[in-house]
Amino acid sequence: MSILTKKQGIGMAALLLAASTILSRLMGLVRDKVISWQFGAGSESDIYFAAFVVPDILNYLLAGGFLGITLMPLLARRFEENEADGWKFFSSVLTWMALAAIALTIIAMIFAAPLSRLVAPGLAEEKLLRLQFFMRITLPAQFFFLTGSCVTAILFLRKQFAVPALAPLIYNGCIIAFGVALPALGLVQGMTGYCVGVVAGAALGTLFLPLYMVHKGGLSFRPNLAHPLMKRFILLALPLMLGQTITALDEQFLRIFGSLAGDGSVSLLNYAKRVAMVPVALVGQAAALASYPFLVSLLAKNDRDGFAQVLGRAIRTGTGLILPLAVWMAVLAPSTFTFLFYGGRMAGDEIVRAVPLLQLLLCASPFWVLLELLTRGYYAQTDTITPAVSGTLLTLVFLPVYYFLAVPYGAAGIALTSVASLACYSLVLILIWLKREGTMVFAGVAGTALRSLLCVLPGTVLGFFIDGAIRRALGADSPILAAFLGLACAGLVLLLTYVPLCLRFCPELLERLKARLSRKKTA
Repeated sequence: MSILTKKQGIGMAALLLAASTILSRLMGLVRDKVISWQFGAGSESDIYFAAFVVPDILNYLLAGGFLGITLMPLLARRFEENEADGWKFFSSVLTWMALAAIALTIIAMIFAAPLSRLVAPGLAEEKLLRLQFFMRITLPAQFFFLTGSCVTAILFLRKQFAVPALAPLIYNGCIIAFGVALPALGLVQGMTGYCVGVVAGAALGTLFLPLYMVHKGGLSFRPNLAHPLMKRFILLALPLMLGQTITALDEQFLRIFGSLAGDGSVSLLNYAKRVAMVPVALVGQAAALASYPFLVSLLAKNDRDGFAQVLGRAIRTGTGLILPLAVWMAVLAPSTFTFLFYGGRMAGDEIVRAVPLLQLLLCASPFWVLLELLTRGYYAQTDTITPAVSGTLLTLVFLPVYYFLAVPYGAAGIALTSVASLACYSLVLILIWLKREGTMVFAGVAGTALRSLLCVLPGTVLGFFIDGAIRRALGADSPILAAFLGLACAGLVLLLTYVPLCLRFCPELLERLKARLSRKKTA
């Protein structure tokens, strides 16, 4: 049995998805490094990043990012009761999703002109024409994302995480390959190749490969539009379709309002956002994806204590690990951004503008991780209404804040508003959970997070001074080398200080490492 078809437990699932997340984020940074080198923070890159607003919103309108979440609990129960009918239900969902994706894509392509003015109100007319061109290329990718989400849900139910782990790697790989190769061959100009790569990566990574693996393990698909469970599925998915939450629209707000904050603001906010989301993906997204099928399984067995224990452990570990990562990255932000993006058309003054944006967006990291995990707790209980309604109401509250208060302060004001909105959303969901479910899930979270934060301070402070000394000595002549050496030394100091302190004062965060060290001592 190959790794692609093999079932994985929660530990191996988390490991696979964490490895995939790390590699995907690294590839994403490589992609953005190539873009920043070629185009800097200028109009072409602004237009490219703005081109994803409408496609992403279409994805949200069809609950694309949550299809697996809403579909898995229903599929799990149906397959358990009647496998043949489970496939009929799956076929019905996939048929409807394919038809809806095709219809909305065609409509969006027809109305690309007015939509471009809506999502990038700060762009000049000639730039809007370029934006419409990019939008029409990237829009078909949503068909592959949406239908692929349905297929991937089957793999998650089978506890086969290898192919879903490969999907983002293939996606980013295609973007880089097409973005570099097509202009080099003289087939396209500017960033058109990257747009083509988006469609190719979505088709190959998120639909064709998962579909092949599901078919290999047994697939029964017959297009149909009617099944008794469709009503239940729509009721679960409808709040996610209609509800445009803070988390769903955060990146889009950075692009929309960034277009009003001056040339290059969209690109700088995007680059900063990419870097800030690396620790979130590493700690939160992988854990959320890996734990969700197990949370669903526990509730299907009516094991609410087990459900609370698994979710609580994930939240304690997630918040305990994201804080030291975010603090260290914020303190080392100048070297981090210089190493990743300096060079080509990305000049020193743009780095100076981007660093505070990265530091601000890193402040949102703990809220992102908490939201990734806590919303999975709601969804596992088939409660999609609470996160959707509360998130949508907060979106309506923060829209005027973005426009009237954030935009006048430029990119920094937009980044700060993003952090505030995520903090408010986290607080609302926590308060609702405490009222309904009690405190069991959050037991020990604050203490673990505080101890972990204290453990990281010595290494971070020492690393800050070492990094500063290296940059002062070498930065004028070799900024990238100085940034690399500063980060390497600061990282080594962090490793040598944080790990021993963490093992001593909050060992639950490094249970696996502690177990391995214990086995080596007894060997």
